Amino acid sequence: MSRQAEKPLNDGPIIHKEKIIASKMIRIYCKKKHHEKEICGECRSLDEYVMKRLSYCKFGEAKTACAKCPIHCYAPAYRQEIKHVMRFSGPWMLLYHPIESIRHIPIPEKLKKTLSR
Repeated sequence: MSRQAEKPLNDGPIIHKEKIIASKMIRIYCKKKHHEKEICGECRSLDEYVMKRLSYCKFGEAKTACAKCPIHCYAPAYRQEIKHVMRFSGPWMLLYHPIESIRHIPIPEKLKKTLSR
């Protein structure tokens, strides 16, 4: 039995949101860099890898941004690739998906408490 088969899949709202945002960023990258109407094989492979890694994230709903995580679960090549995609797609997210962009901005805990009053 494989190790991943033993672990339950993460499917909570935070992981779900992360998956949606990552997929959108990969699609923007593919559209702008590879000039394809549909996602190309290389980008589809990256998308599938990211979805799998998020599904099996050790921290689940308590996860931080992957860049700040103490455990790097991405293979080095995929890690560099997703960094490149996110750096490129981040500014485009404001144009194509402005609401998700604003929601994805991390808000410090102090500010969250102040806003909730």
